Amino acid sequence: MLGWAITFLVIALIAALFGFGGIASASAGIAQILFVIFVILFAVALIARLVRGR
Repeated sequence: MLGWAITFLVIALIAALFGFGGIASASAGIAQILFVIFVILFAVALIARLVRGR
C-alpha cells in the first residue's frame, strides 16, 4: 500500500513538472488517500499484535 502511495506521488510530481495540473492534483489526492489508509491499517495491525501478544 505504501508502494502505491509513493508511485502516485512520483506520478504527481512528474505531471506537475510538465505542467499537467489536473493529473498532478488527482495523483496527489490518490497518494494522500492511500497513505492515510496505510497508516490506519498499520496502526490496527500494531494494536492487534500488542493485544494478542506473540
